[in-house]
Amino acid sequence: MMPLALANPGETAVIRKVGGSPQVKKHLENLGFVAGGSVTVVAAFQGNIIVNVKEARVAISEEMARKIMI
Repeated sequence: MMPLALANPGETAVIRKVGGSPQVKKHLENLGFVAGGSVTVVAAFQGNIIVNVKEARVAISEEMARKIMI
């Protein structure tokens, strides 16, 4: 397992665990980051990561990406 922040652009992975406070977990779940779900890293730049999750493109901060384990 490793944080989503360390994944390379173009890499597809399965989300194993979502960490953080209850509010952060709820926010990430609302965006589609749930255990067992698939996520593809599109790009990473200036501390932000763009991913495809549940057929939507979402930008999250590197701090948030470190709470998502793949």
